[in-house]
Amino acid sequence: MGAADLARKKCKPCEGGVAPLNDSEAAMLLGQIKGWQLNGAVISKTYEFANYYQTMAFVNAVAWLAHREDHHPDMNVGYNRCRVDYATHAIGGLSENDFICAAKVDALFEL
Repeated sequence: MGAADLARKKCKPCEGGVAPLNDSEAAMLLGQIKGWQLNGAVISKTYEFANYYQTMAFVNAVAWLAHREDHHPDMNVGYNRCRVDYATHAIGGLSENDFICAAKVDALFEL
C-alpha cells in the first residue's frame, strides 16, 4: 500500500474502544507518506508557497477536505507556509485516519 492507496480510503469514526496505533503500525504508515514527521502522537508536515494567496488557498482546500472527511488537523499558518498536524484526539494518539488525511493533503498540494 502507498500514499495513493491511502488517499483513496475514507476516514472511519474513532470512538468506542478504538485503540491508538502502536509504534510499528504508525511507522509503517508513516513510510507511505513522503515528508511527514512523527512528533510523539502527532504527524506533521510543512508546506511552502510563493505567496500569501497560495497559502490561504491551500488552507481553505485543507479545511474543505477536513469537513468532508470529518477529521480535522491543527494548522499553523504564516505568509508563505502552512504546517499541518494530524492526531486523533478522540483516542489520544494516532489512527489510520491521520495517515489517510495526510495522503489526501499531499494530493491537494500536488494539484
